[in-house]
Amino acid sequence: MTSPVSELIELLSLERLEDDLFRGQSRDIGTKYVFGGQVLGQALSAAQATLTQPRAAHSLHAYFLRAGDIEAPIVYHVDRTRDGGSFSVRRVTAIQHGKVIFFCAASFQDAEPGVEHQLSMPEVPKPEDLEPAPAIPPEKLALLPIKVQRWLDRAGPFEFRHVYPRDELNPPKRPPFQQVWFRLTETVGDAPELHRALLAYASDFHLLGTATFPHGISYYQPNVQMASLDHALWFHRPFRADEWLLYSIDSPSAQGARGLARGQIFDRSGRLVASTAQEGMIRVLPDKAAP
Repeated sequence: MTSPVSELIELLSLERLEDDLFRGQSRDIGTKYVFGGQVLGQALSAAQATLTQPRAAHSLHAYFLRAGDIEAPIVYHVDRTRDGGSFSVRRVTAIQHGKVIFFCAASFQDAEPGVEHQLSMPEVPKPEDLEPAPAIPPEKLALLPIKVQRWLDRAGPFEFRHVYPRDELNPPKRPPFQQVWFRLTETVGDAPELHRALLAYASDFHLLGTATFPHGISYYQPNVQMASLDHALWFHRPFRADEWLLYSIDSPSAQGARGLARGQIFDRSGRLVASTAQEGMIRVLPDKAAP
């Protein structure tokens, strides 16, 4: 049997149909639709595959237009928008059933020196001093929809350790901040392009959920609808996705059935390696309208 990490790497390794046309498979991890991080990681993989110079991704800006079908492959078309003296830009369109479900622009840059500063990493316990999340008791798990059961009961490719754990099945109200250590559960190769695609995948975990904290709700409640609308990701410094990284997240605002969340990703030495931002739909339906 293949491991979850091997499955994820295979998922991010797209089939090349033409010079700028790729096909990716989808994986059912318990979400109702295709997991947004999967599309982010695959789109970045497609863009990286069209570079003719060894330039590193430094930013990605994406919009989710339609829910993805888990049962169908996704075709990615890459537009080679620009190859300049120092920067390259790619626009990636994801298509399913003849319709655009997602598009993004990714920018790449030659390595060069320059001024440098960063904000400090929050003072938090080390990952080895935190307990892994406890398993949900079978009697509670059995009361949840089948897809949610698979989501909560699966052994995924990433390990997460929350600095301030929250009971997602009975969420309390609390300020919109959280810190989560995460890493791949296995060591992988050294290719920086792979680690950036892996981080794009992982950056969609726990981000939007932070916007629900002040309201005592969660994605697992049947009357709560949540979906990513856009996602931005900036790569600052080299990192490895198979070593511990700290995801420090806050949500400055929620309004109009939308929530905004921002994240900073640090390695364990305190280097800021990436930043994220995401806005998503958050709807709380009357109980009678719950599916």
